[in-house]
Amino acid sequence: MHSDPIADLLTRIRNGALAKLPTVDIPHSKIKLEIVKILEQEGFVKSHEITTETKFPQIKVHISYDAKRKPLIHKIMRVSKPGLRVYKANDELRPVRSGLATRILTTSQGVMTDREARKRKIGGEVLCEVW
Repeated sequence: MHSDPIADLLTRIRNGALAKLPTVDIPHSKIKLEIVKILEQEGFVKSHEITTETKFPQIKVHISYDAKRKPLIHKIMRVSKPGLRVYKANDELRPVRSGLATRILTTSQGVMTDREARKRKIGGEVLCEVW
């Protein structure tokens, strides 16, 4: 059993990208699926699918690479951890790395990027940063 399933998701994607794997399998949960959907919308992963080949459903994530076979994810890191939660209000959400990085937040209105949270004028818990 994992104490931090979101960190496990991010680590599996990071390790798969560094090993230049075409896909990685991640145990399914609703929040992990929402995070993967956001990574797909932002262009960091190609696509995802839910497989039920085993007893427990898995999310198969297809990692994106550029023409030189370098992963599009340069850095993916967990911000809010189980031991130290990080919350940001609407006015504290500034663009990261001149707007090139994406923060993924969980808010009262669901999981979304920092750009969408600023647009809706809501804050939340910062799950991770990706660039």
